[in-house]
Amino acid sequence: MITGILVALPEELHTLTKTKIKQGECITVAKNTIVILSGSGFDNARVAAQILIDQGATQLISWGCAGALAPHLKAGDLIIPELIHTQDNSLIATHTEWSKQIVELLKNSIKYYTGTLLESHTVVALAHDKNALYQTTLALAVDMESGAVARTAQQAQIPFIALRSIVDPANLDLPHAINHAMTASGLVSVPKLMLYLCSHPSELPRLIKLGLNFNAASKTLKHIAHQLPHISKNQ
Repeated sequence: MITGILVALPEELHTLTKTKIKQGECITVAKNTIVILSGSGFDNARVAAQILIDQGATQLISWGCAGALAPHLKAGDLIIPELIHTQDNSLIATHTEWSKQIVELLKNSIKYYTGTLLESHTVVALAHDKNALYQTTLALAVDMESGAVARTAQQAQIPFIALRSIVDPANLDLPHAINHAMTASGLVSVPKLMLYLCSHPSELPRLIKLGLNFNAASKTLKHIAHQLPHISKNQ
């Protein structure tokens, strides 16, 4: 089996490798394991997932961060979803046995939750929007890429799982600077981010809080990355 791992942002890529790659480029990070940097969003993820398959991937992982919808989740908690709730209200199951293997591997070393991961085509930034989505879907968390990867894997009839670490708790409003600095290709422009902060200094405390949360999420992902040789062995 060749495992293809999709990550949306360079910061998430750093939890797997120190090597810098361009958007749409693949790199080998372990035996029979390749990673692609997709950029954020559905369209970027769909294209990148297909590239992984074209490069020989026979199973796919959606890797990175997610926003909490469930109020009990904290930054750094791991989501190993059983279902992906897509934007068209369909449910796509992840690979049951593969997910169980990972739960067994990690259960004594990390805090994890199983359940439903919600797909969104936009950033869910505000706490009241997160709460509304939780009330209507009961999904634990939300991201922008896993739905596209799940669909691509389903169409190719290959196994798929998601490994997502919480970066923003349900009660946290994301800084407006994040959306402002997002480029058309789905990556965050640091110069645009800094320029926005210069004219909106009140955003800085929330951005610092988000940075601390990202450190917690990254710590979780790096811990899992050490287990990649075992995670990639889907029996």
